[in-house]
Amino acid sequence: MWIYEKKLQYPINIRRPNPLYASIIVSQLGGPDGEMGASTRYLNQRFSMPYGEVIGILTDVGTEELAHMEMIGTLLYQLTKGLTPEQVKEAGFDKYFVDHTTGVYPASAAGVPFTAAYVGVKGDVLADLTEDLAAEQKARVTYDNLLRLIDDPDVREPLKFLRAREIVHFQRFGDAMRVAQDRLNSRNFYAFNPAYDGGSCSTETPGER
Repeated sequence: MWIYEKKLQYPINIRRPNPLYASIIVSQLGGPDGEMGASTRYLNQRFSMPYGEVIGILTDVGTEELAHMEMIGTLLYQLTKGLTPEQVKEAGFDKYFVDHTTGVYPASAAGVPFTAAYVGVKGDVLADLTEDLAAEQKARVTYDNLLRLIDDPDVREPLKFLRAREIVHFQRFGDAMRVAQDRLNSRNFYAFNPAYDGGSCSTETPGER
């Protein structure tokens, strides 16, 4: 159960609409390394995760990614509010506008709609946590790229906040990986034991639960 607090995690107040910025920031909503994929990934991975501490981290980070979706959606809304047809055409926002007007729609900057193919859920402790560590770094790089292209401080400051949170999430998943490595059955932990014997389907050490 979640309790929704009716405020953004970081304030957003865009004074100058800019559809060009919206057309690239949208990737962090529904692109391959965006917040929608991240929240879905973590909140689904937790069901098969055998360790309570790691379930807690996945739930915490997945929930925060929902808040980041809300921030990105707010940025997109404010950046495109009240646009004239001339502004739409000048910024090259016309293709998006034809399909969605100025509605907030999850897609990549290249115009590819969000797909569940972005959501990595393997049901294996090491595979899922390695996926998560990589996902946070890819999201951080996307924010780096956005900040290289955007000079409006009203837009940059929320993006800088979001970038900083990706680094924190990477650190949290590093903590989760350490918990997993401490508790995995070392006989079947191929990262430590090249003579991996296949083991069972479970990644738990007997008697853990």
